[in-house]
Amino acid sequence: MRAFKYIIPIILIVGTASIMMLNKNHQDVPPMSRIWITLGAMGVSGVIAYFLFPKDEDKQE
Repeated sequence: MRAFKYIIPIILIVGTASIMMLNKNHQDVPPMSRIWITLGAMGVSGVIAYFLFPKDEDKQE
């Protein structure tokens, strides 16, 4: 597996922060749009983290 021990927590942190920010600062945005924005942010952060973290950390010599 490719650094999933980092990717999953990053996705969860981004999702939590996104929901909190949207609920606190942008209440005029419709609830379904907030969910779609959050899902998009989680997806983008997961893809970025997937490519930024190394493939095999245990096999370094």
